[in-house]
Amino acid sequence: MKTRENFVIRIYGLFINAEKQVLITDEFQVGMKMTKFPGGGLKPGEGTIECLIREMQEECNGQEIKNIQHFYTTDFYQKALFYENHQLISIYYTAELKSPIKFKISEKPFDFNKMENGNQSFRWVDLDELDVDQISFPIDKIVTKKLKTQFCNSST
Repeated sequence: MKTRENFVIRIYGLFINAEKQVLITDEFQVGMKMTKFPGGGLKPGEGTIECLIREMQEECNGQEIKNIQHFYTTDFYQKALFYENHQLISIYYTAELKSPIKFKISEKPFDFNKMENGNQSFRWVDLDELDVDQISFPIDKIVTKKLKTQFCNSST
């Protein structure tokens, strides 16, 4: 029997500042609230780093990034949540935001007026205080644990 393999490839940025805070995004998409790392879907013909650069420019008011380094690629099977019969592959890069910061950084989660598809806000969260239960998606939870282990010697 011949089967067709369907993949969804997502690219994420892990931006950690000098205070050991990580940038996360709170979003309302496809009718649900989600807290995750900034990033998005790879487009045909696009490289993974190109995707991350494009996503940050699109979502963050033209924000430029630098010092992009591979951190983690999904190494297990994960069914895609929003696509039937698709496998999700997520690739994470550490990177830095170039000065000046060109987008609003909020102090509170979901800092927008209405829960409407496409609404998004960004905030810094102390890695020591970030709990995997605050993160919405399974692969992001694994990456959160890895970040905490690498940057603050904690696995909470």
